[in-house]
Amino acid sequence: MPVLTPRVARVERTTRETTLTLDFTLDGTGRAEIATGIGFLDHLLAALAFHARFDVTLACRGDLVVDDHHTAEDCAIAIGTAIDRALGDRAGITRFGHAYAPLDEALARAVVDCSSRPFARTELGLRRDQIGALACENVGHVLNSLAINARITLHVDVLAGENDHHRAEAAFKAVALALRAAVTRTADAGIPSTKGVLA
Repeated sequence: MPVLTPRVARVERTTRETTLTLDFTLDGTGRAEIATGIGFLDHLLAALAFHARFDVTLACRGDLVVDDHHTAEDCAIAIGTAIDRALGDRAGITRFGHAYAPLDEALARAVVDCSSRPFARTELGLRRDQIGALACENVGHVLNSLAINARITLHVDVLAGENDHHRAEAAFKAVALALRAAVTRTADAGIPSTKGVLA
């Protein structure tokens, strides 16, 4: 049986707004050590890592004195970049994944194509201004930024739910489960595209 190359990535990002480091393993156990300075963002990213079975060690120091936007965006950029790097030429993966995730009264659906064509559509229906220290407008922005930098197509809909915490968390769990399915290695080592390339 051939030895599989570990699918890992390290991302370091320093701007005038944030400084972050990320160690990422695509085929992990769901272990997450995340410190962004924004508690609810940590919570969502930990849920993503756990249910996708990614190992994520992320430390970010951002300009939270301004607001949460730069930190949330840059963490998403880093995770998306890490997924893209870890996937490499995307040979031998399932490519597509979809999942539903409930959280009490909330229900979310996510569909993923590891197509190398960056696109995101998120319909979360959040009504609050913020959850904890994370602006609700940035919940969808995190998913969008992750998808664009991972070079995947992502559709996310929250189909039901009254509690915005539940709606947001269900969305991240659905995305995690869909990603887990899409990046799974198959017995076929070829490129899963009629074009013969996913780059």
